[in-house]
Amino acid sequence: MVMSQRRVGASGLLVSPTGLGCNNFGRSGTATETLAGTRTVIDAAIANGITFLDTADMYGAVAGASEALMGEALEGRRDRVVLATKFGQERDMGYEFPGARASRRYVRRAVEESLRRLRTDWIDLYQLHLPDPETPIAETTDALDELVREGKIRYYGHSNFTGWQIAEAEFTSRERSTGRFISAQNHYSLLARAAEREVLPAVERYGLGFFPYFPLHNGLLTGKFTRDGGPASSRIMSTRRHVWENAPWDAIERFRAFCDERDITMLQASFGWLLAKPAVSSVIAGATSAEQVEANAVAGEAWQPDAAELEIIDSLFPLPEDPGARV
Repeated sequence: MVMSQRRVGASGLLVSPTGLGCNNFGRSGTATETLAGTRTVIDAAIANGITFLDTADMYGAVAGASEALMGEALEGRRDRVVLATKFGQERDMGYEFPGARASRRYVRRAVEESLRRLRTDWIDLYQLHLPDPETPIAETTDALDELVREGKIRYYGHSNFTGWQIAEAEFTSRERSTGRFISAQNHYSLLARAAEREVLPAVERYGLGFFPYFPLHNGLLTGKFTRDGGPASSRIMSTRRHVWENAPWDAIERFRAFCDERDITMLQASFGWLLAKPAVSSVIAGATSAEQVEANAVAGEAWQPDAAELEIIDSLFPLPEDPGARV
């Protein structure tokens, strides 16, 4: 299967509209805890045209497990994927030194460890996982620019930045005539639309590509769950029941009816709504089976809503009022 490609912001990097979130690789109790399970999912991703694989150095029951499994599973076919990883999350990575997680010292150590685990000479997109208040953003971009010049990374992005942090990073790069972040990755779905207040406007204003994570809200938007329950083996029903218990079931049921009227699945409609956003480059969806991968790949290109349909969906899941807004 060959997928269309979408540009990441104003850069030359192209990715598939459906991305593979790799946070389940190496996670205890999942089918992808092992190399065999990880390879099955990656095989399915490549077979279904998914080229964008997103992980982080801290993913896995043991930090680094996801990257290590991916390195083995991708042996001999590294060139077939766009490989993205992250650094700087607040987890003990086993490094000998403490310190600011976006500092030059930390970045240099983190990238070498990721390259080793991933068994590759380069990372296509290297992302700062969390903002680091201890380090000036200029120091971080200088370190990342060095890695670009050395060929260890191709591009860099950030994750979980606020609107003002996106603007600060952009204007710091402009003022100093240095390289710039090309992408932003934030929590965003029909059930979590806070990014529309400041993050998405900043992303669009400065020409970044946007990657929504948790796009299916832990699976609630896949169509597998109802107000009566869902798959007993699912993460929601086994460890995150509060997500199901607190879900807006009236709105979800109206959304299901909307999908039924158009003979599409909730999964396809959720992908279609996200990919209709101009800034969205790829929808990062996790998977632990080949069947999930295939369904996500199909959903990435199955349905394109028109303006009227987007308006209907927006009305079903309105953006909540900003609790910090002045009256």
